[in-house]
Amino acid sequence: MITFELGVEDLADTRFALSPLYETVLSLRVLREPGLSALHLPWRRSVLGGPGDPGGVVGAGGLGGGSGGLAATDVGTLMSLMPVRRTLPDFLTPRPARFDASFEDELAVVRRTSPAAVRRDLLAAHAPDPLPGALRDALAADDAPVVRLRDALCELLLRYWKAAVEPVWPRMRLVLEADMTYRARQLALGGARLLFADMHPNLRWQDGVLHVDKMISRHHVKASGRGLLLVPSVFAHKPVPPVGQGEAPTLAYPSRGVATLWGSAPVVTAPALAALLGAPRARLLGLLEEPLPTVEIARRLKVTPSAVSQHLRVLHATGLVTRARDGRHVLYRRSPLGDRLTGHAA
Repeated sequence: MITFELGVEDLADTRFALSPLYETVLSLRVLREPGLSALHLPWRRSVLGGPGDPGGVVGAGGLGGGSGGLAATDVGTLMSLMPVRRTLPDFLTPRPARFDASFEDELAVVRRTSPAAVRRDLLAAHAPDPLPGALRDALAADDAPVVRLRDALCELLLRYWKAAVEPVWPRMRLVLEADMTYRARQLALGGARLLFADMHPNLRWQDGVLHVDKMISRHHVKASGRGLLLVPSVFAHKPVPPVGQGEAPTLAYPSRGVATLWGSAPVVTAPALAALLGAPRARLLGLLEEPLPTVEIARRLKVTPSAVSQHLRVLHATGLVTRARDGRHVLYRRSPLGDRLTGHAA
């Protein structure tokens, strides 16, 4: 069990942050152990690729190849960062410095990690097992091999991020921000007790102490004015505190809403679109695949221009159509949002 003792000032400084680096590192667990979360199997298949998916990041059977893919040795090195006991080297998941740091900003912090910290964290994460062969340079007495290893890991993580996580990061971010909105409301309504009540079964708040159960490490951390940083994660299957006792209180935790992340968008049918917008606006939106002025829209729909103008005002205000002046006319066209809404309509 790991416990965080939080004083009044620490509770006042409890914050949330997004971390693309946390997600990238945690996603390696899903690649290595698909049984951790069946919800991520669609993403995992797209990353691993296979005979029917030559564009996969690491190729058939997870062994590399394909355009822009990672070589088999690179994949092996990344997988070696995931110990059997599922701990993470702390230097690969530094505490986010701000709410929405970029992946590159977070990786820059990793690049500045001292050789001593790299050694310590890799050994602590893998203990009691020996380090995998790909990480054996961390055992070197000289710092130079450790620095080369650190920099090589950063380069691999950057390539992996760009290929496997960055393309879906905007989608993931929406889920994470929705989770934070929900948690902030819980905190406002019921304080720390309600905040942690349904975050995960392994979390328990009691008498100013946050208990993280079912951890391999066992230590007590006093926040001592450093606050608590909460990092929602798509790929975390349980709470993820730092391994090292000296790290500032940080907790990655499983985000809500992950079940909706990789599912296909529901097919929008014409009746459903009409039920949402009303039949006149649905017909009008379907017509605006090309830019048209109000009078032409009215002619095609056989209604008055004033009726068309009323509907266009609503559709424009909701971002479903765009408008641009062309001489004496204002031309209306479906926006990208309108295109997505009507893209599968029958």
